[in-house]
Amino acid sequence: MSFIRPEAKLALWRWREVLVAAFVLTLGLSWISGPGGLLGWLGWVLVAVSVALAVIGVQRARFRTGAGGPGVVTVDEGQITYLGPLDGGIFATREIERLALDPTSNPAHWILDQPGQPTLHIPVNAEGAEALFDVFSNLPGLKTEQMLSELNGGAAHPVVIWERHPSRPAHLRLH
Repeated sequence: MSFIRPEAKLALWRWREVLVAAFVLTLGLSWISGPGGLLGWLGWVLVAVSVALAVIGVQRARFRTGAGGPGVVTVDEGQITYLGPLDGGIFATREIERLALDPTSNPAHWILDQPGQPTLHIPVNAEGAEALFDVFSNLPGLKTEQMLSELNGGAAHPVVIWERHPSRPAHLRLH
C-alpha cells in the first residue's frame, strides 16, 4: 500500500535529480555552518556539486514529458531502438544526420534521419524516451537549451533541432 498518490510520485520522480541536489546542498551548507575545518571545505565542494547537479536535473526534468505513450525506446551501445505499434527502427547514434521535432503530432514526435534508413518518428512520451536526452546532448554542436525550449514551446510546425551537414545555404541560420 502506497501513501503517495501516483501523480505526486510521478512528479517527484520527474524531478529526482533536483531533489538530490537540494539534499546535497543542505548537507553541504550544514557542514559549512557546523564544525568547520575539513568538513567546512568539503561543504563548499558539496555546494558546487549540488549546483551542477541542479542545472543538469532541471534540463532532464524539462526533457521528460511523461510516459505511457505509444512504443518503447531503448538505447544500448550507441544504438537507438524504437518499437512502436505501427512502425519502428534501429538507428546508430553516430550516423544520425538530422534531428527534428514535430509538435503538430499528437503526441509530439522526435524525427531522426540517417542515410540509407527510413525516417524514424519517436513519440516524446514513449516508454524509455528519457534515455534520448543523453544521445541528443552528445550530438556535436547541439544546443541543449534550444532543444528544450522547442520541446516545451509549442511550435506550430516541425522544427529542425540539429543537422550534421546543413542542407541550407550558409548565410541562413538554423534557428
